[in-house]
Amino acid sequence: MSIGLELSCERRPVPQTLLDALASRFGSRFSVAQSVREHHGTDESPYQPMVPDAVVFAESTEEAAYVARLCNEHKVPLIPFGVGSSLEGHVLAVEGGISLDLTGMNAILKVNPEDLTVTVQPGVTRKQLNEEIRDTGLFFPIDPGADATIGGMCATRASGTNAVRYGTMRENVLALEVVMADGRIVRTGSHARKSASGYDLTRIFVGSEGTLGIITEITLRLYPQPEAISAAICNFPTLSAAVESVIQIIQMGIPVARVEFMDEWAVKATNAYSKLNLRESPLLLFEFHGSPASVQEQAEAVQDIARDNGGRDFDWAMLPEERSKLWTARHHAYFAGLQLRPGSVASTTDVCVPISRLADCVLETAHELDQAPFPYTILGHVGDGNFHVMMLLDPDNPSEWEESQALNRRLAERAIRMQGTCTGEHGIGLHKIEFMQLEHGENGLALMAGLKKTFDPNNILNPGKMLPAKSMQG
Repeated sequence: MSIGLELSCERRPVPQTLLDALASRFGSRFSVAQSVREHHGTDESPYQPMVPDAVVFAESTEEAAYVARLCNEHKVPLIPFGVGSSLEGHVLAVEGGISLDLTGMNAILKVNPEDLTVTVQPGVTRKQLNEEIRDTGLFFPIDPGADATIGGMCATRASGTNAVRYGTMRENVLALEVVMADGRIVRTGSHARKSASGYDLTRIFVGSEGTLGIITEITLRLYPQPEAISAAICNFPTLSAAVESVIQIIQMGIPVARVEFMDEWAVKATNAYSKLNLRESPLLLFEFHGSPASVQEQAEAVQDIARDNGGRDFDWAMLPEERSKLWTARHHAYFAGLQLRPGSVASTTDVCVPISRLADCVLETAHELDQAPFPYTILGHVGDGNFHVMMLLDPDNPSEWEESQALNRRLAERAIRMQGTCTGEHGIGLHKIEFMQLEHGENGLALMAGLKKTFDPNNILNPGKMLPAKSMQG
């Protein structure tokens, strides 16, 4: 039997009358086929598949609202679905129910170059968005690696390689259209750059992982494409030297656009998978945005700091195709890592800590992983204190799985102890629920549970995610 987390949860009954109503309304865009259900009951998490009872492919806000009203009436779970690239079990049908596929809602509704905004449907992917707005001279910077949907990125409060300069989805979503559990349609925020009006409902839904509402329209900030861009790689003799350089760069206020860390094993894997010839030692991958003069100034300041910490001279990627090849290789690090141990399965996790504690957290984590019976890689968006661990496990060895889970638990507890968080960008989903009370406290968790009960009294929206079951009782 393959290793992986298995949950034994009671599935809710799905009345035939509900299935008949959906089949009548959606026709070929309603499916109970096993292959379709299996696709929507699987993501990139370490959980075994948990399939929904049926799948609906929505193409409008009104259709999403219709499905929500029907599911709420029958108290049947409803799980929003994008491309299934989540890492913590976000889209799995823990209690069965209906998977609402939003990928058909993939229109870019309005581009406002003068206001630096764009309004899109949730099924638009980040690559599609940037391709379609390229001629405006603007771009959307949030880049989590996978070609995720914008709706999914909102739901998980995604960030990525550019977050150190441009922020996360939290800072870049201006307004939303949301379908509530009972089918009501709510609009939050505005196209203005700031507001002091009412509760900030937009920020409540961004990061709610589909548990409070179904996001059906998003207005985003855009940014001018930089006049000059340059990328560089700097190798270091030790992991500690690389991380310490990042800390000093951020504390100096140098406005790097990207600063990514890869440990020696991540570099080895990337070389083999992406056919590169990177020096196989810990490295930092930088990108600088701005005017030609400011880019040069940033690069010189960073190079001085790197040299003081034993870093080698920069290897530059100046041409667009060179930068693209480099960042594509970085985004493929997950698939590259799998090749370090052919036939293995990966358990991945992430944490985020204050920049002053980054070195301590990374070094303590690496020391523990060195004692583990399986290979691992560490990489991440260390410019904002966020790093990822990938553990490569023998699928036929349960003891390795148990050890990886223990390491994940100690890592999350370490980050929280350092006044950080158990996840910087993966989200909670199923895999990190156990850390919620430790991070937020009993009162904070109770407040979240109260919010969930107010927004979704029948607990139909992506049930079993984000909050421990005990917090939803009573």
